[in-house]
Amino acid sequence: MLGCVTRLRRLVRLLPLQTSLLLLFLFCTVSVFISAYFLYGVKRELEPSGGGVSGAEGASADSDDLRVTPSRLLPLRSVSGGPGVDPAGARTDPVVLVFVESQYSQLGQEIVAILESGRFQYRTEISPGKGDMPTLTDKERGRFTLVIYENILKYVNLDAWNRELLDKYCVEYGVGIIGFFKALLETQREMRTHVPNFTFNLGFSGKFFHAGSDEEDLGDDLLLSYVKEFWWFPHMWSHMQPHLFHNQSVLAEQMLLNKKFAMEHGIPINMGYAVAPHHSGVYPVHLQLYDAWKKVWSIKVTSTEEYPHLKPARFRRGFIHSGISVLPRQTCGLFTHTIFYKDYPGSPNELDKLINGGELFLTVLLNPISIFMTHLSNYGNDRLGLYTFKSLMMFVKTWTNLKIQTLPPVQLAQKYFSLFPSERDPLWQDPCEDKRHKDIWSKEKTCDRFPKLLVIGPQKTGTTALYLFLSMHPDLTSNYPSKETFEEIQFFNGHNYHRGIDWYMEYFPLPSNASSDYYFEKSANYFDSEVAAQRAAALLPKAKIITILINPADRAYSWYQHQRAHDDPVALKYSFHDVITAGHDSPAKLRVLQNRCLMPGWYAMHLERWLNYYHSSQLLVLDGQMLKTEPSSVMDKIQKFLGLTNIINYHKILAFDPKKGFWCQLLEGGKTKCLGKSKGRRYPDMDPESLAFLREYYRDHNIELSKLLYRMGQPLPSWLREELVHTR
Repeated sequence: MLGCVTRLRRLVRLLPLQTSLLLLFLFCTVSVFISAYFLYGVKRELEPSGGGVSGAEGASADSDDLRVTPSRLLPLRSVSGGPGVDPAGARTDPVVLVFVESQYSQLGQEIVAILESGRFQYRTEISPGKGDMPTLTDKERGRFTLVIYENILKYVNLDAWNRELLDKYCVEYGVGIIGFFKALLETQREMRTHVPNFTFNLGFSGKFFHAGSDEEDLGDDLLLSYVKEFWWFPHMWSHMQPHLFHNQSVLAEQMLLNKKFAMEHGIPINMGYAVAPHHSGVYPVHLQLYDAWKKVWSIKVTSTEEYPHLKPARFRRGFIHSGISVLPRQTCGLFTHTIFYKDYPGSPNELDKLINGGELFLTVLLNPISIFMTHLSNYGNDRLGLYTFKSLMMFVKTWTNLKIQTLPPVQLAQKYFSLFPSERDPLWQDPCEDKRHKDIWSKEKTCDRFPKLLVIGPQKTGTTALYLFLSMHPDLTSNYPSKETFEEIQFFNGHNYHRGIDWYMEYFPLPSNASSDYYFEKSANYFDSEVAAQRAAALLPKAKIITILINPADRAYSWYQHQRAHDDPVALKYSFHDVITAGHDSPAKLRVLQNRCLMPGWYAMHLERWLNYYHSSQLLVLDGQMLKTEPSSVMDKIQKFLGLTNIINYHKILAFDPKKGFWCQLLEGGKTKCLGKSKGRRYPDMDPESLAFLREYYRDHNIELSKLLYRMGQPLPSWLREELVHTR
């Protein structure tokens, strides 16, 4: 019997883990038989004959005054039918001493409920650590016939004085001890009656193994003895935030320490799931974390509460980045500091309201897939983690017909994105617009590196010339050139977007201390992209937008000639008229070229898309014809639009080059620096049939554009006024 073995603590430390667990099992088995003998033997002796005696008559006045709920700390409690008679030959009072972890602990309440249903008298006490043990004897008589520990570790780790006192009492009076230690496992088994395959997914940071008190260290060992009963995922080795690591190799070394710990202790490492402390590096994305996760752990799934923002919770979404599925995680109302039921913020009733039809219930009801993460502290003390989810499942089962199941992380991610395929592509936000995001974003990164101006096109309207003119201003700085797309980054409209904002920022210089830094980029295919406007507004909500519009018929013809100059076989094979008049049954490649010629000229439709995400005051529409003939006047307008204080007189730094046929940068000595040979290319005039076709084709589009510009308060370009004359 456990209570009769002295100095067990010292002995346990000298035994291997397997031997200790075997002895603990034998002890629990023997304790149950002995306790059953005492409990039911005493119970039979206490059962009254005949009609019995009323509780008020047999009990003391004190015991009647102390009738409170089972969750309260009780002195000696006499229940109905038990007068506390002295059985013949008994050396102890028929009272059970129950040591609980706190007044409101869930398991403690359940133990008390069992005792009450069996009509046993009991007394509850907070488990002493180094404090005083309650008085165990009264003269020559023992006060308790059985001792129950809600947490057996509280007994194992008693201080030497109290341990010796309790052991001596148990030996002298033949008293047994019952202890509980598998609350997590038992709760998991109970949850599986409501949720098929329910399994706790436990995170580990190996550095903190056996780094606590003796009690905590033993708890580590006990948990690992059931390692195969749970799912496991890696935290960081020392719980460090990954965004603080700027070197991927150093970050991977930390993960390898955790992996070594897992392998040494038999922890499964093949779940493909990981969680970063405080969501660090998951979102906003820290590329080093994703790369290290894949390299060390082969991670396929993670989760966060931060995408796109913590609040409102109903807007949390998932996304896929760098081959890792990021699932939305929900909150359940439990935090590291919520460890006692009575101390729950606002009162315990607030927690129960969350569970019983409140926000937590609605989270499960309204989300087809819910992921929750609680903390270690929620499973000690009053075990609010166990209480919350057991209660939640009972409420869901009682009031709904929902069928709930648990899936392993990788399967869960597959299920999520089969339900919500549109969420696969992320929508990057400005980290500096959300304080929580900024706190878990690398301090080596700055939002000042993002551009404040986008020149969005469309193509073949003079955007490259404008790019050159803007670069001539001392306060304006363009992006670094791309090896693939030259002066254009083409981030918001193509595959580059999935490389993330870190990749995007690398195209801009580190900002200087000067407040005049004004970055810009030009990508002419942003204008008619279906996704660029939304993506740009999410990352650059305060940016200014410039678009250049020329006659859409001229733009279409210029694109066709551009493709011919680049030896496009379709453009070389078909005439311009054949391209723009091709029917729906034409070859696919011909229709692709037709779309690229015609669709960007639907100016009103594309502008409306940008105005869905940007205020009209942030968008400037330039007359492409005026940019070609009077660039200095256009640049004056742009400087005013951007709010630049350093105004440059472009009349002095631009000169018309008659050989090229357009305006160039004026250098010292009267020389000019012009665009490359591919710009300003001369080609035959458009044939009259094509011009007539396009004038009719764009008629309604041009009318809609005039109405839109009027609403925006912007003047009509000269070419648009001319086209409107032809429509009358």
